[in-house]
Amino acid sequence: MCRSTGTSARTPRVALSEQRVGEFLSALGARTPAPASGAATALTAALAAALVELAARFAGDDDVALRANEVAARLTQLADEDSEAYTAFMENRTYETRQRIIAVPNEIATLADEIAERAVAVREKVSPSVAGDADAAAELARAASRIARQLVGLNEGGSN
Repeated sequence: MCRSTGTSARTPRVALSEQRVGEFLSALGARTPAPASGAATALTAALAAALVELAARFAGDDDVALRANEVAARLTQLADEDSEAYTAFMENRTYETRQRIIAVPNEIATLADEIAERAVAVREKVSPSVAGDADAAAELARAASRIARQLVGLNEGGSN
């Protein structure tokens, strides 16, 4: 969320969950303030959650699969919320808008931590052929958590 503005023109946004991957990648690479690293981080954590869901289904752990699915859905929402929060902050730098650009990546980090823990736990219950998916989930979730916490620190810092 630390991208400088290339333009302040507001265009209607399509929810990230409704975009094709290529569309999201194009939007991410555009010279606009959002979507940026926060949205990418949320979607990285959502991918990790989906991999945990997959591994949990192979492990026969319906509770973990359900929770991973719920977390993936929330992380996808957070990707949109991050873009919206940062756009609002760039348009009006108030205490409230700054708090939102702190709260969103903080929630992303918390959920990513949960997914990393669940990935490690479910890995013990799956065959070696599925263990790689659990390992990938854990690594993606850890990376997402680390980046989201960095974003919190940057956004708390004052000048964006």
